[in-house]
Amino acid sequence: MRAVVITKPGGPEVLEWQEVPDPDLGPGDVLIDVTAAGINRADLLQRQGLYPPPPGAPPYPGMECSGRIEAVGTEVTRWQPGDEVCALMAGGGYAEKVAVPAGQVLPVPDGIGVVDAAALPEATCTVYNNVFQVGRLSAGETLLVHGGASGIGTMAIQLAKANGARVMCTAGAGKKLEFCRSLGADVTISYRDEDFVAVAHDATGGSGADVILDIMGASYLARNLSALATSGRLVIIGRQGGNRAELDIGVLQAKRASIHATTLRNRPLPEKAAIVSAVHENVWPLVSAGTVVPVIDRKIPMPEAAEAHRILEDGGHIGKVLLVR
Repeated sequence: MRAVVITKPGGPEVLEWQEVPDPDLGPGDVLIDVTAAGINRADLLQRQGLYPPPPGAPPYPGMECSGRIEAVGTEVTRWQPGDEVCALMAGGGYAEKVAVPAGQVLPVPDGIGVVDAAALPEATCTVYNNVFQVGRLSAGETLLVHGGASGIGTMAIQLAKANGARVMCTAGAGKKLEFCRSLGADVTISYRDEDFVAVAHDATGGSGADVILDIMGASYLARNLSALATSGRLVIIGRQGGNRAELDIGVLQAKRASIHATTLRNRPLPEKAAIVSAVHENVWPLVSAGTVVPVIDRKIPMPEAAEAHRILEDGGHIGKVLLVR
């Protein structure tokens, strides 16, 4: 088969479409003939040599894909060859074929094409797990999403609104803020021109956000704590703003707040399967009903993965960028 290979750590130019060995199909795996793959910031970090795949994962980037099942392992009973699916994986999505544990596979939702379904697994699993399972967001509460126009952000806005929450989000350019409002965001904040702490308190009558979904890490830590409500939950899923920051424990104690920092890629297979199952039960009906939709900025041929990575790094996109075969 062919796959996008990281020839050495570096910029987008190190990605090459090459012949590689076919994947091995384990007894609990399904072999997917890949139609499309979603691009995530973790893929960029892997390309740079900063986020290696976990042991046993394919060396090629790509943590989500869609396609049709070509074969199933001897222990797999739910899936059959020919099924249209999408999947969450630890790597290998930028390829013609990938073997995925059966518990991390989802059916293509009703009303969604098999290509567009590649935009769903990582965003839905990340948002559902972190906002609802870890952050415990409930109806009537307020969620603040950083990077509201990203793949994760656009999904978080929609899922929070569908579950009765109020949503605030940060984004950069005016068109991104406008798009976030079109998805249902109640309050949009330009991180370039506005203080999100002040806006968050003003919009909530001084109380702050009950849950904050953060992609920045260190650079936003102090301000996120200031923006949290009493008993608020800060959930950190990215470190675009660095790894190290000083924490004022007094602020945390006074607010009786909590900080959670999570990743999805390196979790044990049973944990991933449980998250995927919860997404299938709680998110897929919303997608099939059209209440929640995958937001796709553009689709790039898979051999041109380098160009797709440049687009993501430039930051002008809204939603997901997909690689298609």
